[in-house]
Amino acid sequence: MKILRHRTDLKTGKVTRQTLHAITSMTSSEASPQVIGRITRAQWGIEAIHHVRDTTFAEDTSKIRTGHGPQNMATLRNLAINTLRDAGHHNIAAGLREISYTPFTRPLDLLGLPLTCTAARSTRL
Repeated sequence: MKILRHRTDLKTGKVTRQTLHAITSMTSSEASPQVIGRITRAQWGIEAIHHVRDTTFAEDTSKIRTGHGPQNMATLRNLAINTLRDAGHHNIAAGLREISYTPFTRPLDLLGLPLTCTAARSTRL
């Protein structure tokens, strides 16, 4: 199949065009233009999530590669991203910086978890 993409940069107005060629194992009746369009657009949703995880948390350079470690870390990164978004942060990197100013209390506050350690409680004062 041949996929033509047109993208307009909203800041500059510049239009870029890209032609992709792809092969599928679907039959011609299964691979309607609507199905192929839905599949390719769904991939961009996945890439958008990965882009945030990679640029903010350097996920692609992670040394965690064995067992369930990669999936567990992806889950923790997603938890951090979604918690920050729920708290109103649109820029995840900026949200992480803000939280880093009070690392012993702020993450717990965002998650709605109480402090139980007396040492951590004293740093909150």
